[in-house]
Amino acid sequence: MSESKHFYELFQPSHYDVFIDINRQNKTIKGTSTITGDAKENKIAIHQKYLKVSSVEANGKVVNFSLDNANEAIQIELFQTGQTVIKIDYTAPLTDTMMGIYPSYFQINGEKKQLIGTQFETTAARQAFPCVDEPEAKATFSLAIKFDEQPGETIIANMPENHVENGVHYFDETLRMSTYLVAFAFGEMQNKQTTTKSGVKIGVFATKAHQAKELDFALDIAKRSIEFYEDFYQTPYPLPHSWQLALPDFSAGAMENWGLVTYREAYLLLDPDNTSLSTKQQAATVIAHELAHQWFGDLVTMKWWDDLWLNESFANMMEYVCIDAIEPDWHIWELFQISEAPAALQRDAIDGVQSVHVQVEDPAEIDSIFDSAIVYAKGARLLVMVRSLLGDDALRSGLKQYFDAHKYHNATGTNLWSALGDASGLDVGKIMNSWLEQPGYPVVSASVIDGQLTISQKQFFVGNGNDIGRKWQIPLNSNYNAAPKIFTEEKMVLGNYKELRKSAGIPFRLNVGNNSHFIVNYDDQLLNDILDEDNKLDSISQLQILQDLRLLAEGKQISYAKIVPLLPRFAKSNSQIVSATMYRIADKLEEFLVPDSPEEKYFKTFINRLSFDQVKRLGWQPKDNETIDDQLMRPGVLNASLYAKNPQTITDAHQIYTNQLSDLSKISAAIRPLVLMSEMDNYGSAELFEQFFKLYQKTSDASYKTALQLAITSTKDSALITKIIDEFKNADVIKPQDLRGWFRNVLNNPKGEQAAWGWLRDNWQWLEDTVGGDMEFTTYITVVASIFHTSKRLKEFKEFFEPKINTPGLTREIKMDLNLIDSKVQLIESEKESVIEAIKTAR
Repeated sequence: MSESKHFYELFQPSHYDVFIDINRQNKTIKGTSTITGDAKENKIAIHQKYLKVSSVEANGKVVNFSLDNANEAIQIELFQTGQTVIKIDYTAPLTDTMMGIYPSYFQINGEKKQLIGTQFETTAARQAFPCVDEPEAKATFSLAIKFDEQPGETIIANMPENHVENGVHYFDETLRMSTYLVAFAFGEMQNKQTTTKSGVKIGVFATKAHQAKELDFALDIAKRSIEFYEDFYQTPYPLPHSWQLALPDFSAGAMENWGLVTYREAYLLLDPDNTSLSTKQQAATVIAHELAHQWFGDLVTMKWWDDLWLNESFANMMEYVCIDAIEPDWHIWELFQISEAPAALQRDAIDGVQSVHVQVEDPAEIDSIFDSAIVYAKGARLLVMVRSLLGDDALRSGLKQYFDAHKYHNATGTNLWSALGDASGLDVGKIMNSWLEQPGYPVVSASVIDGQLTISQKQFFVGNGNDIGRKWQIPLNSNYNAAPKIFTEEKMVLGNYKELRKSAGIPFRLNVGNNSHFIVNYDDQLLNDILDEDNKLDSISQLQILQDLRLLAEGKQISYAKIVPLLPRFAKSNSQIVSATMYRIADKLEEFLVPDSPEEKYFKTFINRLSFDQVKRLGWQPKDNETIDDQLMRPGVLNASLYAKNPQTITDAHQIYTNQLSDLSKISAAIRPLVLMSEMDNYGSAELFEQFFKLYQKTSDASYKTALQLAITSTKDSALITKIIDEFKNADVIKPQDLRGWFRNVLNNPKGEQAAWGWLRDNWQWLEDTVGGDMEFTTYITVVASIFHTSKRLKEFKEFFEPKINTPGLTREIKMDLNLIDSKVQLIESEKESVIEAIKTAR
């Protein structure tokens, strides 16, 4: 027993009959888990966490058992091996941890109500009922749920309800699935439903605190996404329904439970009359991501958590494939280029980062591998690379083969590469292993040396890095035929540069399309050749130049001062992705400045010059027949102008605010955060602060809540900042799911940084007790590291977090973030004077 890592090796379930009785008033759960399975040994273990077990029977006979809380287990001694029916009676508390079975809270007409929901990924099914809580332990489930039911309440689950008897709701038996995908919910709900072309029922469920029209957008996207995936995967959706449920309290963004997908309200419910395009895109991609999982993750599930990328990386890529197909006018891949790509490149450059495929066993460590920048963003970026190599025909053929071979079972990455290799004739595994198994990525240097065009690869680091000579199989995607399709060597000479340049007629470039996971360091001759023809470059190519230069500067391979003079030429671009990438560099430049210093005034003048013409062109209000780019670009340039304290922009914002004073929710959602933040920043008072806080508590519109939160946390009044922080632990005002956002915004406010940092240190134990079981917990450390950039803060960060460095689930994050802050401190100290001089002289 002690030598076995996985409980599935001891007992292999085939079916569960689960009865759960939930009492909201007493906050208790009692139930019976009856598990049919194959016992491989006489001594077996069943997962449990926070359960009180009163009895265990095997094949109708009472057996000896003991609770092993250290291993989250019930240790059971059986009379015999083989086919066994185990019956376990238990009780458990109903807690507010947003894990297992838990209540969400909402208000209708001032009355507080509860909606009970579930969140079992990664290892919280064991908090709801005894089970073999491992992905490989797939079984069928028959749920029977009883609760303190009130008139007008609804209950839903993975499968349709088939009957109610004596207050117990019985549901159809599920298909073979993993425990972490089991889900149910009950309470006062409204819903809207439709049906796909193939007959799958689609439904959106939410509390009655929302307007019915807020369900329409998600219903449409979900229906069309399911239809798209059935066609793309050439594999039918196997369940009778696909319910989408908005939970008022939800720690993750969304969860792909099979047939009952759960979401934060912000990612599912939209006001069709006043929602920004960017918010629609975000919600649509989240919905498409979760529905991609219904095949990738649910129908076929990774064998163990080390292959989590099989679930998340694929769903992260497919959300863009899907939305690009059903909403082509959105050009959604541009969002990928300014969200997923830079997130992956930034995180993956820090020494100590995990690889996409990572070994893991401890439950605390399992949660910590859900690194959004690596398993989601980098993994998706790698799969985009694969898609580009294979083409969609081979990709679809390989996926169909993969689903046919492994449906209702488990798979590994090797199984996927085998299927894609069979379909394409390429050794996909050989190419991809260097990317999946190794952390980090290369910088490919391109230089003209003694007249020869030469390329080389080396691991790229931001901060201190231990270069151990890693090499990658790099799809170069060059515009010169002399460059190989896959670059495997450390160094290669491509030929005489003058001859190659004359023959091609265009500047030499690598990673055209920015789809491969590497950056390029061109020497001055090659870079200037590209920049001399920047007006001929498409938006992604312009973005890529800025992206790579920024990273090279952070890695101290070039100076930030070299980038500053380039920004005005890119400020003229009408592409929102170029604009967004340029302002990301501007945000980084701000770290070189002391708030309220003379240098900051120079910088604001510079930002005003960058934004002035675009603000004049776009204005505050949308124009007839304007482009998607204009819609998405407007908030970014207005935000820059407000930061620069442009008096006309401030006046215009105040006028919009004044015109809508009777109902601020009617301000256009795209500019609403900026209007409210400007009002607080430039006309703020204690009365305005209280007004915004009351509106925040009153509204159920997530987009409006976010705008109000941004405005409230932008106050410069230290007394008001203290008031905000005093509410951090008040779940009736700031929900635990939203706390990280509030904390980050106050920490990012120069007037609030000290108070927020002090709060985190004073309340770390409370935070760990409240959200410590949540996979988002480590991101509080990530948030701090993303903002800190001074030697004083580095010292304080080190003093506070180094003693916690051996805490399971925190070790990697603390080590990486120490390196990250240190790299920023060193960069600023070495380049501050040259960067400030470049800002002063920029034209």
